[in-house]
Amino acid sequence: MHQVSASIVAYRNDPDELTGAVRSFLSSPIDGICTVVDNSPSAELRERVLEAGARYIFTGENLGYGSGHNIALKENLATAEYQLVLNPDVAFEPEVLAALYQFMNSHPEVGLVMPKVLHPDGSEQRLCKRLPTPFDLIARRFLGVRSSRWLKDRLDGYELRQLDLSKTREVPCLSGCFMLMRSSVLEQSGPFDERYFMYMEDVDLCRRIGMVAKTVFYPHVDITHGYAKGSYKNYRELRHHVVSAVRYFSKWGWFFDRSARHLNMRLAVLAEDRNAAGGRRVHKNASAS
Repeated sequence: MHQVSASIVAYRNDPDELTGAVRSFLSSPIDGICTVVDNSPSAELRERVLEAGARYIFTGENLGYGSGHNIALKENLATAEYQLVLNPDVAFEPEVLAALYQFMNSHPEVGLVMPKVLHPDGSEQRLCKRLPTPFDLIARRFLGVRSSRWLKDRLDGYELRQLDLSKTREVPCLSGCFMLMRSSVLEQSGPFDERYFMYMEDVDLCRRIGMVAKTVFYPHVDITHGYAKGSYKNYRELRHHVVSAVRYFSKWGWFFDRSARHLNMRLAVLAEDRNAAGGRRVHKNASAS
């Protein structure tokens, strides 16, 4: 049985960037297997992926982000302690996965963890959020100029900008670019909901995991993520985002979503200072490995 099974969904990706993500995972001291599910129209990435040391699955059609990951998740759920969902545009050092693996082993109540995520220029990406309301998504997408103090405060609250994110915290909504999940918890929550073609599938999965375990931000290690914000630049991706948002709120509730309010209210420090200090020790030990 592997310690971690990683999955990456590809679609016409830059081969160097994609194989960089594969090698980031395989360079870790953690025993693992990496599967690339290729939704591209042709199998041009096959040789590069196999040379990098990953398994390769060619679907021949664009199934979507969640559906692609589910192919690997369903195959590997019983053969690894943890499942790692990765974007093809991430990169990280070997000690990152080692630290997160140690953290998860030390905190059995945690079902999902995400590290700090940086832009390629080294600035931090604010990917910790509350579970959204329809207004949060509309305001953030179309009123991002924050033209009023009230709107700025509202969006700052959604993006948790008032919180000190230098500490390990339970956070209800984490990004799908890097999700390390406990296999036993994922068996309870279920994998990605395949009704989402792209966007919102990570929000949906986070809240389902949050119903049976803790979803945690661990800032003591970091990864680099390209983060193209495609729906801000491409009309087709914006349409996917809108369709997924409609499906999400139709599933969970447009105005009366008690479970989201409950999960958002759990925003708190995961552990007392002594445990936070323990988390820093894990990071230090992992970095020395």
